[in-house]
Amino acid sequence: MDGGKCIFQLRGVRPFLSDKYDITKHKNYKLLEDYDKKNLFDIESYMKRKGKAKLNRETVITRMQ
Repeated sequence: MDGGKCIFQLRGVRPFLSDKYDITKHKNYKLLEDYDKKNLFDIESYMKRKGKAKLNRETVITRMQ
């Protein structure tokens, strides 16, 4: 198979031959790690912070009963 082709599998449709998409031409390519290493999403760091509130001077805490 040509390197520019792929077999595309979509649920509910029979697999078919398609041209590969060049991701460098997508408008949001600059948001990927492939474009810039600073765009790396660190799942371990995210999971450590998940659910923790960030409090500052403007934070209002209301007690619910």
